[in-house]
Amino acid sequence: MRIVFRNTCLLILLFSSFSVLAENESKGLHWSTLKGLEYRLKAGFNIGGTSPFPLPAEIRELNSYQPGMQISLEGNIIKWVDKKWGILFGVRFEDKGMETDANVKNYYLVMDSPENGRLEGVWTGSVKTKVKNAYVTLPLQAIYKVSPRWDLKLGPYISFLTEKDFSGAAYNGYLREGDPTGDKVIIENEEATYDFSADLQKIQWGVDLGAEWRAFKHLSVYSDLTWGLNSIFEKDFESVSFDMYCIYLNFGFGYVF
Repeated sequence: MRIVFRNTCLLILLFSSFSVLAENESKGLHWSTLKGLEYRLKAGFNIGGTSPFPLPAEIRELNSYQPGMQISLEGNIIKWVDKKWGILFGVRFEDKGMETDANVKNYYLVMDSPENGRLEGVWTGSVKTKVKNAYVTLPLQAIYKVSPRWDLKLGPYISFLTEKDFSGAAYNGYLREGDPTGDKVIIENEEATYDFSADLQKIQWGVDLGAEWRAFKHLSVYSDLTWGLNSIFEKDFESVSFDMYCIYLNFGFGYVF
């Protein structure tokens, strides 16, 4: 509910910005054009996953994947250096998340079982995972105008975590305590849960590659691939034995002033 409320507030803020800019369009935009500045507002969706790359041998089969409603709202300022090249700075409020169900083998996990209490070891069975995180992201990109309608963009981004949820459950399987030769704990008629939200890194960074097409004078359609280059978990986190990265495709529409 907090994320829905936040997105509603941001939408209201964006529409208010549209109104203010429209009222001052003749003066402000004329001055901006003389300075080589351009402004864009965007709204879109993220689809992708928070995943290890490449997939480790412990993950044997993906049973289901649900991307959910991951909203992205963004404002850009572009400084054109010449007719072809420019520098883009942006502020993006975005959700990144998913829900998955997978079969795993010898998957190191720390979890809480209603019958057996705190368990730690290697799990073989099924795992459900829910990720729902919110970020404030600052992209900085070089932008190249291929034609009057097409722009290409590439550059780094840095994201600040504002809301977090990384949780799930293990079921229909067994855990070997400590290592693959440890005592066997069978979990069949219950779910052993885990919540690693407190172990997520507050700052993440990566690369943003995108393209934008000017459909009309003020309306554009865009797509960006954002690829995280540092793990979502803190360095001393050990409950998952491999790094996980945010890999998402962001697409939507924009208004060009």
